[in-house]
Amino acid sequence: MTDGSPAASGPVVLVTGATGGIGAATVRAYAGRDARLVLLARSAGLLETLRSELAAAGARALVTVADVTDASAVDRAFEAATREFGGVDVVVHTAAVIAYGRHDQVPADVWGHVIQVNVTGTANVARSALRAFEARGGGSLVVIGSVLGQATVPFMGSYATSKWAVRGLVRTLQQEARELPGVHVSIVNPGSIATPIYTLAGNYAGRIGRPPPPVFPAESVAREVLRVVDKHKRIGGVNPANLVIRAGFVLAPRLYDVLVTPLAKVACLRRQGVEPHAGHVFTASEDVVVPAEGEVPWPGRTSPVAVQHTGPPDADNERRELLHEIAGDGRRG
Repeated sequence: MTDGSPAASGPVVLVTGATGGIGAATVRAYAGRDARLVLLARSAGLLETLRSELAAAGARALVTVADVTDASAVDRAFEAATREFGGVDVVVHTAAVIAYGRHDQVPADVWGHVIQVNVTGTANVARSALRAFEARGGGSLVVIGSVLGQATVPFMGSYATSKWAVRGLVRTLQQEARELPGVHVSIVNPGSIATPIYTLAGNYAGRIGRPPPPVFPAESVAREVLRVVDKHKRIGGVNPANLVIRAGFVLAPRLYDVLVTPLAKVACLRRQGVEPHAGHVFTASEDVVVPAEGEVPWPGRTSPVAVQHTGPPDADNERRELLHEIAGDGRRG
């Protein structure tokens, strides 16, 4: 459904994972440009919350509830966008899931579904996007990658495997898009970003995940998305720590492998314990229950799912939360 706002004159922008940290930040950034928005995610309630927020700000948005692993559902979302707005100009694919744990600890079905969501889901969105762009005479597809598509860390094996695959897929799409006039494909590789994905993640490591320092806000990724679309860049990035990680991974692999496991235990996992669970791997974010004792941390307090659990943030609270993540203090809750 859409709100009753007057038709905007800006581009039609479809964002997957729209209720997550990076997705919601990107939606808001394009709303500031008078874009007509198509919001795609699994969480119907959170999508409606976001649509209401946008309507109050004067933006027009269409809600499409879909799982990106379902190619037919993705196609239907694009068809709905075409009926409502006449086509799609920009697609930003942010939907992804994570499962923490050593490889032998993560159940096979969980590991496999991370690949299904992150790789097959990306392929499904890209297929629908390219067909929509060809019909429209052009368009831009931005896929959110990861520094873990350029390096690896322990306890996030399925996610890293998926993001390396996504990187290969995007490169192939860039090559093939040369035969599609007006079509632009890019990848943006964030580093550590303050979003709820770390808390929502499936977890078999026994400790809740967190973004390792230095941590940047989701809005920094949204700005980079707009930049690569505006300038038709093939690749973008946000966190300068990515360069250090990639350099260590490539130039000093033996030293990197010695250091990365103890560093990951400190920087990527909180001290707060959590029971084994599949998190958002199979379940919409709005329905995830984190089986941890005490207050559960929600980095990225402006994302719809974090607001669901903590209430609307004020500016001081948001700055305080980001400083805690930057400090990497591992506090409980």
